[in-house]
Amino acid sequence: MNIVDSFPRPVREIANEWIPLSDGCRLAARIRLPEDAERNPVPAILEYIPYRKNDLTAERDERTHKYMAGHGYAGVRVDLRGSGDSDGILCDEYLQQELDDGLEVIRWLASQPWCTGAIGMMGISWGGFNALQIAALQPPELKAIITVCSTDDRYADDVHHMGGCLLGDNLSWASTMFSHNACPPDPLVVGDDWKSMWMERLEKSDLWLAQWLKHQRRDDFWKHGSVCEDYSAIRCPVMAVSGWADGYSNAVFRLLANLDVPRKGLIGPWSHLYPHMGHPGPAIGFLQEAIRWWDTWLKGEATGIMEEPMLRAWMQESVPPTTDCDYRPGRWVAETGWPGKNTSPQVFHLGFAWLGPEEKIEQSFPVSIQSPLSVGLYAGKWCSYASPPDLPHDQRDDDGGALVFDSDPLQEDMEILGPPVADLEISANKPVAMIAVRLSDILPDDKATRVTYGLLNLTHRDSHENPQPLEPGKRYRIKVQLNDIAQKFPAGNRIRLAISTVYWPLAWPSPEPTRLTIYTRTSRLLLPVRQKETKDKELRPFGPAEGAPPALKTLIQPSRQSWTVIRNLAKGESRLEIISDEGVYRLDDTDLEIAAKVVENYAFTDDDYASLRGETSWVRWFKRKEWEVRTVARTFLTSDTTHFHLRAELDAWEGESRIFSRSWDEHIPRDLV
Repeated sequence: MNIVDSFPRPVREIANEWIPLSDGCRLAARIRLPEDAERNPVPAILEYIPYRKNDLTAERDERTHKYMAGHGYAGVRVDLRGSGDSDGILCDEYLQQELDDGLEVIRWLASQPWCTGAIGMMGISWGGFNALQIAALQPPELKAIITVCSTDDRYADDVHHMGGCLLGDNLSWASTMFSHNACPPDPLVVGDDWKSMWMERLEKSDLWLAQWLKHQRRDDFWKHGSVCEDYSAIRCPVMAVSGWADGYSNAVFRLLANLDVPRKGLIGPWSHLYPHMGHPGPAIGFLQEAIRWWDTWLKGEATGIMEEPMLRAWMQESVPPTTDCDYRPGRWVAETGWPGKNTSPQVFHLGFAWLGPEEKIEQSFPVSIQSPLSVGLYAGKWCSYASPPDLPHDQRDDDGGALVFDSDPLQEDMEILGPPVADLEISANKPVAMIAVRLSDILPDDKATRVTYGLLNLTHRDSHENPQPLEPGKRYRIKVQLNDIAQKFPAGNRIRLAISTVYWPLAWPSPEPTRLTIYTRTSRLLLPVRQKETKDKELRPFGPAEGAPPALKTLIQPSRQSWTVIRNLAKGESRLEIISDEGVYRLDDTDLEIAAKVVENYAFTDDDYASLRGETSWVRWFKRKEWEVRTVARTFLTSDTTHFHLRAELDAWEGESRIFSRSWDEHIPRDLV
């Protein structure tokens, strides 16, 4: 990334500003703005998240918000109620209290003497979610948003569920927030009240995972905050951004197709990161694009951004499988609208271990599969964070426990853009079953690179709101929509469709082993084939990735990441161990030392479904001179045929004294999951 330290307008910082709310609560804000903003007011760009403006996001925020300020905006980072240095308790994601607070923050910003009254919202992940949700509430001051790595549908397309299946990332993410919520405010900001505020958080933030597990179908709990319930409520312009390695790329396509406002879509090869920090690369000059967007909608300037195509996406080239890569080869393609006019479905029929035209199928008869629990150990994470290396490994390790259908070597290049669909006729031998469908690029040396995949809880085949058990042996017609993707399959490669009944630990398995039968004669794969467009070569190139200088920090102990599959053949035990150790570093501006480490384990024994378990352990540590605090948060999830069993422990230390300890033990009925 290019570091820019000279801007059109010199920047000053307000390290902490208290934003008062109507109920007496105060939210902590960090504001970067032009030095002359009181004389020459500017629009404000709000990022509104729970990740601690003074420490955990300080380095990233400095790169982004100072850059915005230098180009004539106030970059405003606000800690949510109950997070960072703000008052109150954070009780869950996207509650109405959070959105109402956001409306008050927007009104407060618009009333400041340094603000023109025009507000934009920008955020990645949580901040992208609430940007959409607050836009749907139509505050008049909010003129446009940029939503990055977010979703319009909290049930069908978030970290909790996929196709009605319970995601493993539901446990992982809940554990992350369990740990975040236990962190104290900074005494440097809040003063002597820090400990009473900390104790209140420890006592009241509770165990979110227990609440989430009680909502296993699409009910009002998930509909709240899902803007897909009424796209027409959003009346301001929207830029939606994601990456193919991210978990939220599908939302970009739905927002483009369903919103009726000026809108843009951008999808690169990236994981869950802002595009100017994008990995896998290429990272792009995203902040320059953001300035063009804000200049158009917050300042009324002609930048030409709306004359460019609605969607730009990175068409990925074929690569060997790898869990990490610095650069993903490809090129930018564009569509003037979505659905795109250049794509049409190409049908592949299923034969005996074969994909191809219907007229060439020589054998077609029912085939069945009962996958081992090991299928999915090489899947990577539902949402890649690029650390530790978490992209899918060579799929041949998982294909051994799946039904596999391969095309002949392609005679010419094929490119797809959009969602592949597996249109299948199936039956199952149990009333509750799941199906995992993967699309892979098979290289000439037989390496298998996963391109995209989809999951479906078969009890949700007709409805996520009202699932119905299967009748064993009965045939059902189902459609499994895979994640949207842009991919080139070169001539000489083959296309593989793989079907399994397990994809653990990416998704929690069914209550007991199931056998699926696929009726190949009436089943098919539809690929959204895109014709090459000569205008793609004429696209304006993105500028280089750039940002302001990051917050200065000193490395004390290096970070360490690992992703390890362990198979104990003597005992029949298999375990995926994930370690993300951020090391120890000191933020030089505040002399604050920080450490964080998480260890996740997902395990099973043989084919014993009662042995499935997920375990996470988070340690966080903060120190400044004599002040030192530490928290340890552990979560354990197991299941049997009727219930999920959840245990958790939270301990907090001030210095060497443990000042808080609590445990949870919950048993939650399975609801056709």
